[in-house]
Amino acid sequence: MQNELNKYRLNYTRRHFLTRAGLGLGSIALGSLLIPGAFGKKEEESSLQALGIPQFAPKAKRIIYLFQNGAPSQLESFDYKPLLTQMQGKDLPASIRMGQRLTGMTASQEKFPLVGSAFGFKQYGQSGAWISDMFPQIASIADDICIVKTIHTDAINHDPALTFFQTGAQQGNRPSMGAWMSYGLGSDNKNLPAYCVLLSRGRGNGQGVYSKLWTNGFLDSIHQGVVFSSGEDPVLYLKNPEGQDKVSRRDMLDNLAKLNALSFEHFGDPEIQTKVQQYEMSYRMQTAVPELTDLSKEPDNIIKMYGPDCLVPGTYAANCLLARKLSESGVRFVQLYHQGWDQHGNLVGEMPLQAQDVDRASAALVKDLKQRGLLDETLVIWGGEFGRTNYCQGDLSKDNYGRDHHPKCFSIWMAGGGIKPGTVYGETDEFGYNIVKDPVSVHDFHATVLHLMGVNHEQLTFKHLGRRYRLTDVEGTLVKGIMA
Repeated sequence: MQNELNKYRLNYTRRHFLTRAGLGLGSIALGSLLIPGAFGKKEEESSLQALGIPQFAPKAKRIIYLFQNGAPSQLESFDYKPLLTQMQGKDLPASIRMGQRLTGMTASQEKFPLVGSAFGFKQYGQSGAWISDMFPQIASIADDICIVKTIHTDAINHDPALTFFQTGAQQGNRPSMGAWMSYGLGSDNKNLPAYCVLLSRGRGNGQGVYSKLWTNGFLDSIHQGVVFSSGEDPVLYLKNPEGQDKVSRRDMLDNLAKLNALSFEHFGDPEIQTKVQQYEMSYRMQTAVPELTDLSKEPDNIIKMYGPDCLVPGTYAANCLLARKLSESGVRFVQLYHQGWDQHGNLVGEMPLQAQDVDRASAALVKDLKQRGLLDETLVIWGGEFGRTNYCQGDLSKDNYGRDHHPKCFSIWMAGGGIKPGTVYGETDEFGYNIVKDPVSVHDFHATVLHLMGVNHEQLTFKHLGRRYRLTDVEGTLVKGIMA
């Protein structure tokens, strides 16, 4: 027996000592998770205060990010360049390209024939914004949106570019935008997660999406995005197992919480606390989610606004309507990924179909939020991971050409939540190749979005592996020209 005691003493390391020393506080923390308010803290208290981040009055309370995965061409949507039509088929001047790095798909081309948009453009709204004929419904909200024409990125291929926009870094294992929002601001509804993800696919060539885009990274896993599916169960594994009712489920969770409390007391692993929160959230979601995802009860005028596809689960229109319901119910960050914008070929045939999939519902979302009095406090973002080249990829003479990746300038639009409506920000050159006024980097974009949510991007940090990380890394400047 004495030998066993000696072995224990020899193995009682500094880590064990510090773990045991902190158990009192840890137990209190776990108790506060199981019984909110038990120790005097108001349940609605902002987690920003716990993080010690100065909180100022936000312009927006929630975000709906309509991510157009695959990169829609800005030259066929919001950046009208008539010079390209006038110079159709002529080679892009070397003085404009300036030796820019190209993808492997066009780097071997001997010439770079310019190609104008095959679709018409008109001016709309007080700003006189040029918008393609493929987006008539978005054109109808020209006075509600701000078109930013000078976004640029460091990435030239889909995976790093998409990851960059979603996490602020081109490599993986960094928290996504939604995870940072959850970590910094929490949720406005205790029965729903702070961060929800919706997926849809259009009729064009699609690029894949993957869980690292909505990951919690090195943050606690409670902050990862919850994916809603178009199947019978909107959120997988949410229903009770067969033969188990709500009462027995509650008893099981209570007993599991006791076991987790014992485990936490022994190991002090904070991830145990996260699991307890996730179990409790899932239990509460059992009631909230079915009601939210039932779109059949929406009035006829709303169905007409979004279009009949909004009643087909998994479509872009259905996800836009669901995004409104989630946001209206207090979800902090709703991320919608719509695949199909990768037009390296057959741009003339594919892009109108993609535009048709998203135009009506995107505009309907803005109009719907506005008529409900929610647009002023909801930030809506629409855009992809980079732009498209002004020269064609493929055979221009056969009308099956496309456009390659172009990171140096492209367009997105934003609405609501502190954004200056009816404006166009930034200018690109007459070739649509370089920025000539008011560039906006991905870090600038992130810094501005956080600011609109009432967060100083330099102070929303998390220490990991000895370094303090943030969404904007070590960069980011506020884009004041787009803020109301």
